[in-house]
Amino acid sequence: MIMARQEKTLRDLFHDTLKDMYFAEKKILGALPKMAKSARSEELKAAFVKHQGETQGHVERLEEVFALIEKKPQGKKCDAIVGITDEGAEIMKDYKGMPALDAGLLAAAQAVEHYEISRYGTLKAWAEKLGLSEAVELLNETLEEERKTDEALTEIAETAVNAEADEAV
Repeated sequence: MIMARQEKTLRDLFHDTLKDMYFAEKKILGALPKMAKSARSEELKAAFVKHQGETQGHVERLEEVFALIEKKPQGKKCDAIVGITDEGAEIMKDYKGMPALDAGLLAAAQAVEHYEISRYGTLKAWAEKLGLSEAVELLNETLEEERKTDEALTEIAETAVNAEADEAV
């Protein structure tokens, strides 16, 4: 007997994407201390440390959203974030102690931020469509923090790190 496949809804997609972001935020929490330790610029180190604290808040907000939809907080492997963090790890290894290290770390961090901005924007739009107003507020709070982090990283890149990356040791 062949079982008919159950139709998946926007609510299912929302839940799956929440799981994806939960995994991603936890993965990022593990990467940020390594990035802070590797960074040469004190300003960049401080940005990574600050974002680590914010990322813990992002995890907690995702847990609140899971509670709102009456689901257990759990991650689902996010291949995109694994790839981006692997690239960051490769930069740390290949450019250790070199002038271009911080520029590479910044690029990797911004790739993470851009992924998160995309995902949180989508989750927020879906939460609006699903009538989950509390989730919209929580997701928007994280989205705004991710945007501010991206802007701060751009500022660090433009004011110091990119110029230093081009200098000889």
